[in-house]
Amino acid sequence: MHRRLAPTPPMGWNSWDCYGAAVNEEQLIANAVYMAENLKDYGWEYIVCDIQWYEPTADCYYYHNFVPLCMDEYSRLIPSVERFPSSAGGMGFKPIADYIHSLGLKFGIHIMRGIPRQAVHSASPIKSNGKTARDIALQFSVCPWNTDMYGVNYKADGAQDYYDSIFELYASWGVDFVKCDDISNTEFLKDDPYSARKEIEMIRKAIDKCGRDIVLSLSPGPAPVWEHEHLAANANMWRMTGDFWDSWDKLYAMFERCHAWESYVQQGAWPDCDMLPLGRIQLTEKLIEYRGRYTRFTRDEQITMMTLWGIFRSPLMMGGEMRDNDEFTLSLLQNAELIDMLKNSCGARQFSRIETDGKGEIIWVSKGENCKYVAFFNTDDEVREIEFDVTDFAMDGYDYGIWDMWLHKEIDVTPDKFYANVNSHGARLFKIYMK
Repeated sequence: MHRRLAPTPPMGWNSWDCYGAAVNEEQLIANAVYMAENLKDYGWEYIVCDIQWYEPTADCYYYHNFVPLCMDEYSRLIPSVERFPSSAGGMGFKPIADYIHSLGLKFGIHIMRGIPRQAVHSASPIKSNGKTARDIALQFSVCPWNTDMYGVNYKADGAQDYYDSIFELYASWGVDFVKCDDISNTEFLKDDPYSARKEIEMIRKAIDKCGRDIVLSLSPGPAPVWEHEHLAANANMWRMTGDFWDSWDKLYAMFERCHAWESYVQQGAWPDCDMLPLGRIQLTEKLIEYRGRYTRFTRDEQITMMTLWGIFRSPLMMGGEMRDNDEFTLSLLQNAELIDMLKNSCGARQFSRIETDGKGEIIWVSKGENCKYVAFFNTDDEVREIEFDVTDFAMDGYDYGIWDMWLHKEIDVTPDKFYANVNSHGARLFKIYMK
């Protein structure tokens, strides 16, 4: 069963936030080496190459529309030799995957739902008894923000064979993780917000047949909450939101999304808050004022993001160029106590929310082994004292202590309550443990 492939929320690095459509082999390998040296011992393991790895001319953050893509004889996209030189001679991503595996890490790629438009226009063969790309394409199913693909008509003879063939290829490369895009978004698919469900099912079948364990991530969001059973039955993680970037408005909106999904977090099937835009990002941005900038989140907002993602148990995908991490950014990623909560807690829920005009306090709680977790969030513009009545949460008859998981120290407690000052847009995270 596919859920065994992600028993805890996946943790890794994805190239999108820092390189957009233009990531190359050197950048992938360098970030893999950084992860192996600095983060592997903390549970980080995936190196994911995001979109457009099959486009030779990709050189910036944005897409080049309707340009030729690299493709094999069966209408399957393959890495651009210009950007991934080790893929020459039909090797694909196997040399990169092999090297990343040698570091004790895992390798992932981004794909778009469907079949290349250029394959359809030229009636290129697919690996299916004389069928062509034109035979299985769904001509009206197109992505509104990327010109590479048509959707696949699940009713067509050869449609499942096509998906089987691409995952057979990915398995031969040694791929461990696939992020499939344009497949679970309600905003772009207004007529039928989940119209790609049949393609999701075909992908699930293809992975199950390919002979390799591959974690499946679905993007973008928002995935519809009412489809939680279908999502969990087919994928290991799925986006709850559109692309998440470093603005307080987007971070604030995530509290509501996490609350909506809190009942559907389960082992091997993880609602996904999206990537962590930390450190240095947008290195290939055309606009000089944004190119190579550091995250706009304040330090307190970065702690809020890590705390919410951690207690909710979202997958963690670092988005910044890790070689440029400063000491503070690295400390966020190396918080072993937060990662232990991410991996081993359960039952996270919004405990209370007291706000006026979007300003106030939010408390989340969850359970660990012989402990409980409490997260204070201050959505106000000023420092706020937040209190918590431990008798509502702790086990009666037990002596308890309270550990601050960001300051890494014990805090004073009274018999029933504790208090903490929380900075504007900041968070405090505590472990209540039984002595």
